Amino acid sequence: MTDIINVIAQVVGDTNITNQLGAYIGAGIAAVGGIGAGIGQGYAAGKACEGIARNPEMESRVRTLMIVGAAIAETSAIYSLIVALLLIFVVSS
Repeated sequence: MTDIINVIAQVVGDTNITNQLGAYIGAGIAAVGGIGAGIGQGYAAGKACEGIARNPEMESRVRTLMIVGAAIAETSAIYSLIVALLLIFVVSS
């Protein structure tokens, strides 16, 4: 990976570009964290729908637990977004 960055730096002629490219690549990798949150929330919502379909009397309790679970799953996506934004706007500058 560093060989590719060094080749790009030589072509462009800027030595500071290695830090910028590394920050952008790291931000892209950090943004992948949102995928796990999306999968987790979708799975939880699907199972909540199944639970409500099987036992409609427990709808309010299942909905409450699903919202709490979605909020917990969303924190990992928010953290990865913060890391990506920090890499793009702070490290690459």
